Amino acid sequence: MERRKFIQNSSLLATASVMPVSANQNELKPKFKLGYQLYSVNADMQKDPIGTLTLMKQMAYEDFEIYGFDPEKVTYYGIDAQDFKQHLDEMNLTVTSGHYGFTDYLDKSDKELRWYVDQCIKGAKALNSPYITWPWLAPDYRNMDGYKLMVSKLNPIGQQVADAGLTFAYHNHGFEFDDHDGICAYDLIMDDTDPALVKLQTDMYWVMHAGRTTPKELIDKQPGRFVMWHIKDMDAKTRDYTELGNGAINYANVLPDPEKSGLVYYYIEQGGNFTHSALKSAEDSASFLKQHLMHLL
Repeated sequence: MERRKFIQNSSLLATASVMPVSANQNELKPKFKLGYQLYSVNADMQKDPIGTLTLMKQMAYEDFEIYGFDPEKVTYYGIDAQDFKQHLDEMNLTVTSGHYGFTDYLDKSDKELRWYVDQCIKGAKALNSPYITWPWLAPDYRNMDGYKLMVSKLNPIGQQVADAGLTFAYHNHGFEFDDHDGICAYDLIMDDTDPALVKLQTDMYWVMHAGRTTPKELIDKQPGRFVMWHIKDMDAKTRDYTELGNGAINYANVLPDPEKSGLVYYYIEQGGNFTHSALKSAEDSASFLKQHLMHLL
């Protein structure tokens, strides 16, 4: 990131750093670190990962879910995993989960899949990251045969990750809630995998976007399994992503009980449709959460 651009981006944070906080908020000590899924600022991370993390820290973010892993080199954003961890330590930041490209290995051999999982484990351990997360399913597999194939892989991956002392999780989108002749793929994931081996990362936006259930109803079915949350808002007209507080999701009513959920980490996310820029959206969403939702976490 060029110095001029860095200074310009830094100036966006001035108002956040001096924003008045209510007396009640001052008295509350957050139970969870303020987290962010780094895919939301992926372009900035690809250009200047350390400079971008510096800006994110100035917004009060302390914890991240990583994106951008190279399994051959065991690097993140082109930086060796051990070196990346050193940068995080110097900034007093943590990475507690990562989104990894498991969908590319659905049709590969068990040996190739095990190799990939081992590489993910190496990366996660280098970052001292306790969770490895399956984030996405390619469109060609979004049918019942594809879902069943994926579900058959989840327990073995979870066991391999658990054997390494880490935890495996599955992240939903909206397509898992589509109806396939009366069958919902997310029910297969919940019912046909071992809760001890496959934890769940619930994306609040996508659950609400699908409109078939709510985060609270999901957690009522399997309390304690939803260890991570993604929190992002939905534009009232386009139903696309938007900054927290700009959209149609009333998180004061939507957020489940963290204890019942089993919550360990949460991450603000906005995959696109930025009002100004990805970094400004990250700043605005952090400010909204701290003012309006922190007491619910």
